[in-house]
Amino acid sequence: MPVRPPRTVSMTTRDGVRLDADIHEPDAPGPFPVLLMRQPYGRSIASTVVYAHPQWYAAHGYIVVVQDVRGCGTSAGEFRLFDHEVEDGADSVAWAAGLPGSTGVVGMYGFSYQGNTQLLALAGGAPALKALCPAMVGWDMHDDWAYEGGAFRLADNLGWGIQMAAEAARRRQDFIAHQALYAAARVLPLDEELPTHPRVLRGYARYSHYDDWLGHPQPGPFWDRISPRAALTGKPVDVPMLHIGGWFDQMLTGTLGAFKEIAARTDAPQRLIVGPWTHMPWIRKVGSVDFGPEAASPVDREQIAWFDRFLKGQPAPDAPAVDLFDLGTGHWRSFDALPDPEPSHLHIATTGLAAVSTEEGRLVERPSGTGVDRIVHDPWRPVPTVGGHAAIQAGMRDRSEVDQRGDVACYTTEPLSSPVTLAGPVALELAVLSDAASFDVSAVLSRVEPDGRVLNLTQGHARVEEGAATLPLRVAMRAVCATVPAGCRLRLSLAGACFPAFPVNPGTGAEAAETRLVDCRTITLAFHTAGTRLTLPLLKAV
Repeated sequence: MPVRPPRTVSMTTRDGVRLDADIHEPDAPGPFPVLLMRQPYGRSIASTVVYAHPQWYAAHGYIVVVQDVRGCGTSAGEFRLFDHEVEDGADSVAWAAGLPGSTGVVGMYGFSYQGNTQLLALAGGAPALKALCPAMVGWDMHDDWAYEGGAFRLADNLGWGIQMAAEAARRRQDFIAHQALYAAARVLPLDEELPTHPRVLRGYARYSHYDDWLGHPQPGPFWDRISPRAALTGKPVDVPMLHIGGWFDQMLTGTLGAFKEIAARTDAPQRLIVGPWTHMPWIRKVGSVDFGPEAASPVDREQIAWFDRFLKGQPAPDAPAVDLFDLGTGHWRSFDALPDPEPSHLHIATTGLAAVSTEEGRLVERPSGTGVDRIVHDPWRPVPTVGGHAAIQAGMRDRSEVDQRGDVACYTTEPLSSPVTLAGPVALELAVLSDAASFDVSAVLSRVEPDGRVLNLTQGHARVEEGAATLPLRVAMRAVCATVPAGCRLRLSLAGACFPAFPVNPGTGAEAAETRLVDCRTITLAFHTAGTRLTLPLLKAV
């Protein structure tokens, strides 16, 4: 359909705050359903880093509303991260349903913050809300967004904290603060005396949520107050939802958790798509690997089909409940539900030199008796983050050089005689001892190519505080869908750091917010073969 030029319209929340929105609508007789996106980055962006422009959606017969949340863009009020999105979201849905030319039904779409606003609006009670497409969400804000395995997600949180502070400074016309924050965003300040608390954020703390997140390392009421999971506890979730995630997105666990829990609580259709993507953009080349033409995002067309079905009542062909992109074949796999294959176990075996040579440690099918590998974590040169979901340069990358370091212990299978497919979560039970009061463990599962490249598939991270862990230590690794070809090998890599994805553990037991660079100590970790087990979701031999 032809589309009119966008126009700006305002609404007022129940407590009298003005919210501004741009409306894109067909230049044709209506009425039309409404698609609502609520975001904190300035509405003209409209999440076009991953979605088609709102005019494209309007051309398919929708009134598209892109709204600045409270205290952002040109909307009035004070922005406090997620604090008002339940009530404001419900008010915005009701207002959008009553727009001239509306059919009275509303769908929502958006990723990351915009994904969470959908679930929080649902928690506010919004009868006109008939379809959602939440993408890359924090279902539990502590575990899915801010922390992982008890460790602060340093690079992600620092980058986003600086971005949100810079936007707040820009809105207040604080040019000096904006310039300082802008510069810090281009080169993250990771080498200061307080590595997790750089001067630029201490100086402009009034503009960011960062201090609050850093100062609440444990789950609890602070996080429940802004988590969709807590907000929707005991409330109906009977709305069709298309959940969208990425294997290398830092919020994958949130997307999977929301899909799994909501699907168990409702008969309303729930669908899941997980592509090979990072948080953004959603393209076929992810890291250093081109996954082929099928990896290009199908999300815009999938969303239109979803909204056509549930907002317009158009017939739609049956679609699978779950579509997962296979990182090995470059093709999509369809399932009736999240795959939950019978777990397969591998164990580590070693000559004691798994940190000296990548060929001295082995992954085997049966426990191999006693053995131990020791690595020394040196805070002067911590093991760097290469690829994965929490890296500055995320995605699938060759980590062969990192695996050759003396502070990384590697355990590798023999070449596979036939292809195998992994589909589901990976878990590691690790028998590990340390000479420090606190330590970190980083675990990466990779595919070793015949040409020597080592391509990361999934990973996990755990921070261990004195007396807080029992042996074996459980390291929750992320879900994966990947066919590993014959001739390739699987490798488990273990290290005491993954920096700057996570802060360097000082070894003293100090909280991340209190850790000084000068206090970080050298830590020895001992990995024991007895009691260590890697659990893989082996779907089937191909």
